[in-house]
Amino acid sequence: MDRVMSVSLWCEEVENDQSQDRGQTEGPATSGGPSQLRAAWDPTVSGHRVIQRLLRVEERYTPSMLYIGLIQRDPERREELAKWALEVCCECGCDEAVFPLSVSLMDRFLSASLSLPVSPYCLAAGCILIASKLTECDGVAANTLCAAAEYSFRPSTLREMERVVLATLRWDTAAVTPQDFLPHFLASVEQRGESDEGERLSTLRRHSDTLAAMCACDSRFLGAPPSLVAAASLDCALRGLGSEEPSQLALASEALAELCQTDPAVLQCYSEMIEYALRQRLGSGPPQRGPAEKGEEEENERAGTPTDMREIDF
Repeated sequence: MDRVMSVSLWCEEVENDQSQDRGQTEGPATSGGPSQLRAAWDPTVSGHRVIQRLLRVEERYTPSMLYIGLIQRDPERREELAKWALEVCCECGCDEAVFPLSVSLMDRFLSASLSLPVSPYCLAAGCILIASKLTECDGVAANTLCAAAEYSFRPSTLREMERVVLATLRWDTAAVTPQDFLPHFLASVEQRGESDEGERLSTLRRHSDTLAAMCACDSRFLGAPPSLVAAASLDCALRGLGSEEPSQLALASEALAELCQTDPAVLQCYSEMIEYALRQRLGSGPPQRGPAEKGEEEENERAGTPTDMREIDF
């Protein structure tokens, strides 16, 4: 009974800056708060087996075709709510997984009800609240979300909306998003020799996250499989860096198409759609300060990807 157990119960989580040294990107850190901990990347939970599992599950969380058709016919209100959710997530310093999950929850709720509630921003805030609780240790406070909406609804109303969304979705809230595929696709790219530095992987991940977030705001990508959006975003990020030979980019595109089980032509089509959407965002934004003119000249030659999500005018 007095024997010492040999099992180690030490927590393997590390500080954010340490995990960044491992080549993993983190969400924006909250200012003034305690440092968050995150488990280090485990290569044993990656690979073809995990990707296959995600591919089987992703279809379960696709909105109905009726909802997709209605939104694509009149996308302004849905894109307005998605952009507001993105702005709130950035201001609150949420993890990178909060925003795409909140948009997925909102789309699935609207797909089931086919009607906007009295306060659409309360719905978006309720979805952010649920997504934050699922993906973060310290979720966004209800009062913070009410303040972001200029107190157009009360915390009690927000909590009631949270219960309505959970009841409508039958508590099935852990949806598959493009951000779930990106680490596994990046690991496969690394194994294929497309990148050999942690800093490059971190840049690819940040660019891919930015493009995937842009797709979540754009109703033209509504209904597209998350795996295809992730593969196309990573493909655009690889091309945007401009440090690979055309032959290597072609091999990477074929590898990504194989991973998400789609035709390379389909992947290329979605990559071109993302590049076109990116040019639209950059072209319709306000005049940039500093060396923006040089960036515009480079954009005419090839589709580049921004370093940070805030550089795109959503």
